[in-house]
Amino acid sequence: MGTINNIIIKDTGKLFIESTNLSSLSGIDDRFSSLSMSAMLAKGEVPDSHRRTADNYMVIKKVYGEPVVQTRINNKERALLAKYDFNTLEFSTIKQINEELSFLKRWSLSLDKNLKNESDEIIKIRAKELKFITASRYVSITNEIYSGYKAIERYFEEISKY
Repeated sequence: MGTINNIIIKDTGKLFIESTNLSSLSGIDDRFSSLSMSAMLAKGEVPDSHRRTADNYMVIKKVYGEPVVQTRINNKERALLAKYDFNTLEFSTIKQINEELSFLKRWSLSLDKNLKNESDEIIKIRAKELKFITASRYVSITNEIYSGYKAIERYFEEISKY
């Protein structure tokens, strides 16, 4: 009976590791994935602008199966990301996006109107980038390290009411 339990534990552990999407850089005993951090960020106080952006993305995704808009960000939007040392979404890691989301949440709740407006604009830029990546199935970097788009999509899924 002990061996059956061990086999079940090993099988469920294997399923858990596969379903949490751990990278190859993670150890076999890691039980907390980077994408779980995105879900945790969604559990705290979420600004209304983030919810509206997430709802917009999720409605389009549910109705059409995937976003149909394939517009890329322009130079002005790229400059706003560079102002805060943020990479474009296709060159961001999950960890970078999780840190960015925590900053954006704090900035969105800030009393400084300029910081709040720029934070709201950055979350819209991230949604636009995510729409482009998912609509075109575009992957310029085939390396699994640059998969920050998964973190922002997970965050949107968690905070959206759709």
